[in-house]
Amino acid sequence: MGGLKEEAAIRQPEAPAGTLIAVGGGLEIGALLELLLSKAGGVDAPLVVIPTAGGEPYYPPDWGGQRELLEVGARNVTVLHTLDPRVADTEEFVRPLREATGVWITGGRQWHLANAYLGTRVHQALWDIYRRGGVIGGTSAGATILGSYLARGDTQTNTIMMGDHEQGFGFLEDVAIDQHLLARNRHFDLLEIVRAKPHLLGIGIDENTAIVVRDGTLEVAGKTYVTIYDPGRSIDSGGEFYFLGAGDRLDLGTRRPTRGKRPLERVVERDA
Repeated sequence: MGGLKEEAAIRQPEAPAGTLIAVGGGLEIGALLELLLSKAGGVDAPLVVIPTAGGEPYYPPDWGGQRELLEVGARNVTVLHTLDPRVADTEEFVRPLREATGVWITGGRQWHLANAYLGTRVHQALWDIYRRGGVIGGTSAGATILGSYLARGDTQTNTIMMGDHEQGFGFLEDVAIDQHLLARNRHFDLLEIVRAKPHLLGIGIDENTAIVVRDGTLEVAGKTYVTIYDPGRSIDSGGEFYFLGAGDRLDLGTRRPTRGKRPLERVVERDA
């Protein structure tokens, strides 16, 4: 489909040492960005912010959208942007990522990120950061691109769940991520994807809420809820998804959830 690139050279490394932080939009809670800054190494850590999902042709080095990072104390932030995959595949362009310990990907339309970076040196450099123990984070579209399946990736409208761009960066394998979940009444939308592709795990993230992934475990942080869509599990009332709140976890290998440190009650396995 349109926008898909050959991904043979971009492979998920074994057991990445880094952290993923996917935020469902909003960002009223500075603690989520403080967490990203902490995982990257503190206020002097070299950070890269990627605003490409916004779709503008140019973002200046002092682009105002990085103010949230500056407000939580970041002192070393580089804005990296192109809409041209040929530029993204040059060593000169990717140089800031070679030294970065953290990356923040902002919102807009996720297909812009796919068009510009899939299969390029930027994509590989992001994997390198994740492999060596850095942090990759994003909000809204910047959260969705972290999964392997690109929900709402259609170039015409963001209401089409399975559109003309279906490949994400793949940091979370066999995962589709949606955002603005409860704030925009989207909590049934991911069902379309997991019904069509039952091997996928759907993760819906509300605003001011995040998933933090490290060592194969997802933990919820923030204000409201994350919704899990797993064709192999159901609440015993027959629902096709369940909610996790702050402090709840999900083992991404076994897909077994826990409420804090206790196994989540009322979740049963079922035939996909």
